[in-house]
Amino acid sequence: MYTLPPLPYGYDALEPVISKEIMTLHHQKHHQTYINNLNSALSEQKIASTANDIPKLLSLQQKIKFNGGGHINHSLFWRNLTPPGTEEADIEAVAPGIKAAIDAQWGSVEKFITEFKQVLLGIQGSGWGWLVVKHGQEQARSLEIVTTKDQDPVVTPDDSVVPLVGVDMWEHAYYLQYLNNKAGYVTEIWKIINWKVVQQRFSQGIQAEVSFKL
Repeated sequence: MYTLPPLPYGYDALEPVISKEIMTLHHQKHHQTYINNLNSALSEQKIASTANDIPKLLSLQQKIKFNGGGHINHSLFWRNLTPPGTEEADIEAVAPGIKAAIDAQWGSVEKFITEFKQVLLGIQGSGWGWLVVKHGQEQARSLEIVTTKDQDPVVTPDDSVVPLVGVDMWEHAYYLQYLNNKAGYVTEIWKIINWKVVQQRFSQGIQAEVSFKL
């Protein structure tokens, strides 16, 4: 049975970028609902498996994927954020490795953020935007900006993709504060990205930082 992970900061800690009201609803209601539905689906799966009910097992797969993805994505997202003005929000101070990699690929952090914002604003409907590092043959690594639809998780079973930064583009993540100004949300959120966590994920890889028990 999965439980709601506590936030690593107070509900009002991300203001003025994200309001206390949004954080409270997002964490206590939306994330909790994904967990409730995931636990329910897993319980149904256990019963169906015991009964060898193949049609029921097949019908549960999308429910498990959607709600399990919602749990994984939000658990990563909360740790991706930090109160504005903290040292963790300063890429220069806490993330020299990822900054160098971003500079090498995009020319500067500013150019990277501009491209990331364009990708986020291009998402149609609900989904997520991610900066990931992909592990290829002979441990070669490459940074990529990717999107996932709805609550599809970005992590992969073979551990070849490590999520470094995730941005929730569901309306519940911003609408109460930013209304239809998605551009404002995707601009302001860079003030609260926890670059220390990004650096840890980049340096340590998926086994150390991402494949935690949710």
